[in-house]
Amino acid sequence: MTDQSSLPIPFGWYGVAFSADLAPGEVKPLHYFGRDMVLFRTESGRARVLDAFCPHLGAHLGHGGRVIGEDIACPFHGWEFNGAGRCTKVPYAKQMPPKVAGDREVIYAYPVIERNQAIFVWYHPDRAAPSYDIETLPEFSSPEWTLSLRRSWTMRSTLQETAENPVDCAHFIYVHGALDMPVGESVFSGVQRSSKYEAKVPRISPEGHFDSSGEPQTLYLHTVQQGPGFTYQRFSGALNIVLMGLPTPISDHHMQLDFAFIEPKTMNQGERFLAEFTKAEVSRQVENDMPIWEHKIYLDAPTLCDGDGPIHQYRKWFRQFYARTAPTDLLAVG
Repeated sequence: MTDQSSLPIPFGWYGVAFSADLAPGEVKPLHYFGRDMVLFRTESGRARVLDAFCPHLGAHLGHGGRVIGEDIACPFHGWEFNGAGRCTKVPYAKQMPPKVAGDREVIYAYPVIERNQAIFVWYHPDRAAPSYDIETLPEFSSPEWTLSLRRSWTMRSTLQETAENPVDCAHFIYVHGALDMPVGESVFSGVQRSSKYEAKVPRISPEGHFDSSGEPQTLYLHTVQQGPGFTYQRFSGALNIVLMGLPTPISDHHMQLDFAFIEPKTMNQGERFLAEFTKAEVSRQVENDMPIWEHKIYLDAPTLCDGDGPIHQYRKWFRQFYARTAPTDLLAVG
């Protein structure tokens, strides 16, 4: 067995903020991956993320730093740095100090993309360049869809443990009160895991009333994970909504989980009723799982049975996101 904190932080793209929460000229401190960072949006609108501390005398750029054009100025002595981590100005010096002069990165600059109404940074323990991309979800840029709910949780757990949850079929009965185990299939290809499930839900009239005279409706769920830090779920059939999930490591044993639900602006009363129920139920299930996640241990070689779902395949797939060689038993599966 292995304590959760022994699992390395996997590399990948991670959501660190929602786009709407960062205005041009705004500066915010961040703490993810066991590191202090600073997030800022330049006057032209670009989101940038740097390691937090000024190489001059160590001030935290996220606490009192200010945006000047495309740069961030240190709150202590006004040294300016651009989004590539280069020092562009020492306002009171006659010449640039040799350590920061020239076209060199003096503060680590994280690769950043802004997509699906969120700001993502690329984390790699060896600071290697991004090795894969994440999908653009058309609903998040469509004028016919609207962001309807955001939820956020922090917990003592690791990404591998929480992300294994959707393929752990049996727990849906014992943790979430499902009548039957979900039936579906999972496909692992490259950096993507795709799972499809079906469920029967009560038929609801367009006016928002239960219709006991008709057959139950089918709710289809397609869940996709691209790398360890980006997931989405499309609900279709009985209703159409999309859930984007952003699990991000705070440290090697704590994480943050953000959900963003987006839905069509035009829905009848029945669809809206079912959408609100689904959002509440998904959130309830996360909160059912949290006490287990926070107190369990990671078993290197679990004793699995034929009804457990593709946990074995999931763990083999997830191994690719650990950059550094771990002890042989750390990633073993039984």
